[in-house]
Amino acid sequence: MRVFRAARAAGPRKGRVRRTVRIPGAALLVLGCLPGLAAGGTLVLFASGVERTVEAQTRPAPERPAPRYLAPRPPIVPRSAWLGDAGRRQPPPRYDDKVAAVFIHHTDTPNQYDCADAPRIIRDLYAGQTGARHWDDIGYNFVVDRCGTIYEGRAGGADRPVTGAHTQGFNHRTTGIAALGTFTAGVTVPDALTDAIAALAAWKLGGSDTDPRAKVGLVSSNGLSRYAAGTKATLPAVAGHKDGYQTSCPGEALTARLPQIRETAARLQGRPPTPQTARSPAPQAAGSPDPRAAGR
Repeated sequence: MRVFRAARAAGPRKGRVRRTVRIPGAALLVLGCLPGLAAGGTLVLFASGVERTVEAQTRPAPERPAPRYLAPRPPIVPRSAWLGDAGRRQPPPRYDDKVAAVFIHHTDTPNQYDCADAPRIIRDLYAGQTGARHWDDIGYNFVVDRCGTIYEGRAGGADRPVTGAHTQGFNHRTTGIAALGTFTAGVTVPDALTDAIAALAAWKLGGSDTDPRAKVGLVSSNGLSRYAAGTKATLPAVAGHKDGYQTSCPGEALTARLPQIRETAARLQGRPPTPQTARSPAPQAAGSPDPRAAGR
């Protein structure tokens, strides 16, 4: 096989690139059968075509457009602040490609706590889920206390789309945010709590350019959810736990605040307001939280 050296178009010598183009034997055989001038012209066209192919292959791929609506990252207390040296051995975290929705939960723990005690309460939740339930880590990606402090929950990095264990059937492409307390009917939901949840939802959904007021398609991975495994369900981008699972979580009082949380999150992303704030959905029949609800 012969070698043909093709130079760039004429111009300053600085920056000129010489490429070595290998001519296949079959092509040389054809060229050998052509008259001199025709063979020379064909050789130039061949080399030019190869060079253009090389340029096309080395051209960088077009970048994806940046999300239009991004919210700032709210302050987040790292998990080391509440876990300390109580961590157990666990497998490496798992990740999804993006966060398309968030599920709101409540932890079903007492409400009248001092916010300084929140790290201890979260550590107790972790101990219960990794001990009695034998989970590999706390299921929630984030926990928010009644004073509006956001705590990193599940390991893997608050900035990354960590696969949680919070909404059976819909742990993929979602983030689980748990309100520390019990927010059943008649319970006062602190504004600091809902404001922090909205800020967190706005930030996590911004990476996928998801409007917190929108509906999104999620595929159920488990038949114990409200949907058979493999079913594509259309759910709110900011959903309550009971939207995906047979449970009363996150409680009627917090469920009633979800429309406001969605609107606040959309505003924090810089989206235009809707003509009229959506009203909260009719409450579903309440029941006892299923202990399996936060599993995979």
